Amino acid sequence: MISVCRRAFLLAAVLSASLLRAQTTEVKGTIAFHIEGGSVQKSHPEAVVWLTPTDRNLAAQLAPAPKRERLVQKDKSFHPHLLVIPTGSAVEFPNRDPFFHNVFSLFEGKRFDLGMYEAGSSRTVNFDRPGISYIFCNIHPEMSAVVIAVNTPFWTSTDKGGEFTFPGMPPGEYRLDVWAEGASPETLARLSRVLTVPDHALRLDAINIPVATTIAHKNKYGRDYDRAAKAPYEHP
Repeated sequence: MISVCRRAFLLAAVLSASLLRAQTTEVKGTIAFHIEGGSVQKSHPEAVVWLTPTDRNLAAQLAPAPKRERLVQKDKSFHPHLLVIPTGSAVEFPNRDPFFHNVFSLFEGKRFDLGMYEAGSSRTVNFDRPGISYIFCNIHPEMSAVVIAVNTPFWTSTDKGGEFTFPGMPPGEYRLDVWAEGASPETLARLSRVLTVPDHALRLDAINIPVATTIAHKNKYGRDYDRAAKAPYEHP
């Protein structure tokens, strides 16, 4: 889980003086999860929603400062499972288990392969481009994490009912992106769209996301693991 859920991380410090003086409004919405081939899912997985200004100059002006974060490997798990960071942030991958790990991400977002490294050691990756990185261990198929790098201070996560809120959005045009546990990259790409935030409260139409209950993944060589893999977007 994200450390602080159900509220927008609106970094007011990066807003220009003109935006601070400008009127802001509230944007709300709901994500409905549908099990593929089934009905609406009653227990909602966690989802992240972010709004990026379509104007490149404004987006660059509002881009939050890079951070330094950690994804700890402990008990054959990544902690936290989900991490949202500003683009350009560095993420450290310390190995706190008493055996080797081999962390890689070769699918979306930042692509890297840290190779095998022993207990007590660490590796660091700079997430220098926006995107969604699906991270695995080449030794332990049950290990998975997701790092989302964003070029905007306007992002939030859903509550247990699938609701999300942006309480202080400056009016303008934005690209809406979402990520949800169990949704394929192709599904998420189709859900991305441009919307206009008016100078009054906005309620978005429900965002319907098909999710799979099981999604296997290959190792870094594109082959099956020695034993059956668990769903990569679930906690082991």
